[in-house]
Amino acid sequence: MTDTNGAEGSMVIERTLDAPVSLIWQMWTDAEHFKAWYGPQGAVIPVAEMDVQVGGKRKVCMEMETPGGPMQMWFVGEYREVVENQRLVYTESMADPDGNVLSPEAMGMPEDSPDTTEVIVELVDLGGSTKMVMTHVGVPAGSPGEGGWNMAIDKLVAHAASVGG
Repeated sequence: MTDTNGAEGSMVIERTLDAPVSLIWQMWTDAEHFKAWYGPQGAVIPVAEMDVQVGGKRKVCMEMETPGGPMQMWFVGEYREVVENQRLVYTESMADPDGNVLSPEAMGMPEDSPDTTEVIVELVDLGGSTKMVMTHVGVPAGSPGEGGWNMAIDKLVAHAASVGG
């Protein structure tokens, strides 16, 4: 495991999941599984294009209802590390529907927010269950982003259980 707990501007979520490591890997790398759990409560993922190989691109659309009405958020990135059932690293940037990266300021984020963040997923096979450590570099601990990730991981747990985890 990478020691990122002290990394400034990073949030870390660690969970032990009652599902085999191969299934948790599929939750992160299979577009249909990813669409079923990604995003906070109430979010839907109509688009998840994921070329899961080093240098492969990803493009994800998240839709949700907000007090101001329906909202769409697009994210693009590139896979940097892919070690099946062990480690997945990809970049993430906010984008328009055509995949053009948008500045955080254009999306109403604080001006010191990075244009590109990095998601690191580390999995350890515990013999039928899986230890998962997800680090999002560039999203501060205690931020709304961390709250959204915690909701998403709760959905991942429920989806894994529903498909035989």
